[in-house]
Amino acid sequence: MKLVRFGEKDSEKPGLIDPEGNIRDLSDYCADFYHHGVSLNSLEKIINKDYMKLPHVPRSVRLGSCLADAPNFYCIGLNYAKHARETGDDAPTEPIIFSKATSSISGPYDKVIIPKGSEKTDWEVELGVVIGENCAHVPEEEALEVVSGYCVINDVSERSFQFDHGGQWIKGKSAPTFGPIGPFLVTKHDIPDPQNLNLSLKLNGTTVQSSNTSDMIFTVRQIIAHMTRFLELRVGDIIATGTPEGVGIGMKPPVFLKVGDIMEVEIEHLGIQKQEVAAFI
Repeated sequence: MKLVRFGEKDSEKPGLIDPEGNIRDLSDYCADFYHHGVSLNSLEKIINKDYMKLPHVPRSVRLGSCLADAPNFYCIGLNYAKHARETGDDAPTEPIIFSKATSSISGPYDKVIIPKGSEKTDWEVELGVVIGENCAHVPEEEALEVVSGYCVINDVSERSFQFDHGGQWIKGKSAPTFGPIGPFLVTKHDIPDPQNLNLSLKLNGTTVQSSNTSDMIFTVRQIIAHMTRFLELRVGDIIATGTPEGVGIGMKPPVFLKVGDIMEVEIEHLGIQKQEVAAFI
């Protein structure tokens, strides 16, 4: 099932995409897709709804971020071997975990704003994982059972903020609009193998990233099992699982986003994002 949030910014309602591709309004059955609204139990109730009885929504409506917010927005760094090499780093021996501010969350078709003082704003297509129950010490073989669903993430990054000012990577990952998620939250039943999904990113019509999640150094199962050794994941947490090669900082010479650029961000079965880059005002 593909779950969406539709409507004007900050006034979105929850909905779903029916088998014919129509948007259906779920607001009479759930408040929003956030925290317990995306728990395994909550989504199971939605899956069992008769979609034919749900009101139609015009297809022209704006789609917002597929989650209203998140308790935590975690990221995994250097999780594709070729990406590690293009940045000049060794492949990690354990997952590199960092955070992205939840205030960066934005819609899949909203503009990406280059922040004030930016020199090196970059792109990163990533598979997003949404957690469906509070969990700790999850065995690897059971890790996918705690997942509610999957989505496309563009982990937009300001490399100068990330690397040139000391401290942790979160500073380069967290500007407003730096976390487009969606267009859909696809429930896990429709994605039986998250390790076999093609993912790509086009910049101004040219493909700059093209890979498959089978190239991850650490699988979704391994990431969840590893993280829950050290912390409790909460319902509604997002995990961005890393990006493949082809980011701007790895090009020779490096290429960074400029006003007017268009990014098209796609993962097989999870939909396509499209963002125009705009200036900070």
